Amino acid sequence: MQPVLNVEDVRTLEERLTGVGVSISELMHRAGSAAANEAVGMGDVEYVTVFTGFGNNGGDGWVAAEELLRKGIHVTVITPIEADDIKGDLARMVAQSALSVGVEARVAPPRSEVEELLEHTDVIIDCMFGTGFHGAAGTPFDIWIECVNASGVRVLAVDVPSGLSAQTGHAEGPAVVADETITMLTLKPGLLSDQGRDLCGAIVVAPLAEQTEQLAIEVDPVAWRADLGDYQAVITPPTNAVDKFSRGSVLVVGGSSRFTGAPMMAALAAARAGAGYVTLAVPEPIAPIIQGRMMEIPVVGLPAEPDGCFSTRATDAVVRLAEKRSATLVGPGMRVSSGTVGVVSALLNANTKLVVDADGLNCISRLTSGQVDEFPELLRRNEHIVLTPHRAELGRLVGLADTPPDSLTAMLDAARRIAWSDGGSELCVLAKGSASACVSVEAAVLPKPGPSSLATAGSGDVLGGIVAALMACSPVEATDLPMLAAFACEIHGQAALMAAERYGSRGVMAGDLLDYLGLARDALEERSMMAGLEYE
Repeated sequence: MQPVLNVEDVRTLEERLTGVGVSISELMHRAGSAAANEAVGMGDVEYVTVFTGFGNNGGDGWVAAEELLRKGIHVTVITPIEADDIKGDLARMVAQSALSVGVEARVAPPRSEVEELLEHTDVIIDCMFGTGFHGAAGTPFDIWIECVNASGVRVLAVDVPSGLSAQTGHAEGPAVVADETITMLTLKPGLLSDQGRDLCGAIVVAPLAEQTEQLAIEVDPVAWRADLGDYQAVITPPTNAVDKFSRGSVLVVGGSSRFTGAPMMAALAAARAGAGYVTLAVPEPIAPIIQGRMMEIPVVGLPAEPDGCFSTRATDAVVRLAEKRSATLVGPGMRVSSGTVGVVSALLNANTKLVVDADGLNCISRLTSGQVDEFPELLRRNEHIVLTPHRAELGRLVGLADTPPDSLTAMLDAARRIAWSDGGSELCVLAKGSASACVSVEAAVLPKPGPSSLATAGSGDVLGGIVAALMACSPVEATDLPMLAAFACEIHGQAALMAAERYGSRGVMAGDLLDYLGLARDALEERSMMAGLEYE
């Protein structure tokens, strides 16, 4: 796995590298050289334009320019001020060094001059702003960013595309759209989520020193980015010695007279993701409707209120069903009422592995008045439990209903409030967003983000079914729950990619994912095993 560090922790990492003999000057020269090599590796490069700013990120650009000149490449640096006027001693020194060996520089050129220069440029290196940037780019950088994006030239961003916050993944103003980002030392959360996914292009990490990985671990990463080979711990080796029960049994509890499709998709997803036996428990009035559409999955009708939701009289039957199954998913389409709150409360106390999604989470919010982290005893149990909130549901769980988490880092903070208040390794929060995070008291794992085709109603119900299936048929330790949840996200995303090939990126509906879940799981397990062999 790759460590992901908050921006302030990257500064701490730099200080610790200095403490073991790798100076800031050496880091800057290595960063600039790495950027130059990456630019050359983009192919067919004769003319490079480097955009620099006032700080150390600009210094990286000057070093890259000098290195490119040594490689025989024509390079021009666009700088907002004269090299002698750069305030930072180190950045000023490397700029002066580059000029002394013949690097061409243009100081604060007008738009027309920049546009003319870019007409003859093969690669742009963006070093205007670094990881400390926040807010919106001012003049002349906003103009230069517009020129870069309009040029059609391949762009290599150094550390972070200028205009993007490396911490939040938000861009408050114009931001560079890069073909590739070479980020120094470690990944940062803003590169992996929200606008960062559109702006960064391919991401390459340049560690710069052999001590980087170990020191990054000591700094305590905010999260870990999972690689395919990491999932071997939660993959069950294939065997022919199985039957429908040994493959795991799943109970899905949900539905209402208003929402019949959500529990159906969740149950079908659990079956397609590998569970050998799936049962669906729904309010009795809708049971005949659903049973007529699901040949392979038994449907159990339970007592309901006149509004079409579960009655409190359903709780004992739900618990009896759940305790006979390997895992239970509760929440899809069930709405929030006194009856559904009672069902969720009973399942929280039942002896079953549990996935809580959708209205199951909203029932927990009702039970705790939106402060689940102040009621840790509610979620504290002996069996595994995975909560799967999207950003709005996560906000409702921790008292942020009006200001739900709007970034990956905010999601991580909110999810940790829940995990740490519980304090046990049996709980994992799968916080869903443009990039998802699987958080426990021991780790936060970031799976590869899924495609935009997942942004459709019902895809969360499908993910809940996948998680339940993996919990049912993968006898993992509680400490592996974040990795299992992350693997479910990977299957979800892979199925969406496959479905998009047939329906288009905007044409995929949640139900379309179902047909590809088995293929997606097989493909990922095979690739994970191959990646594991490569690591060895």
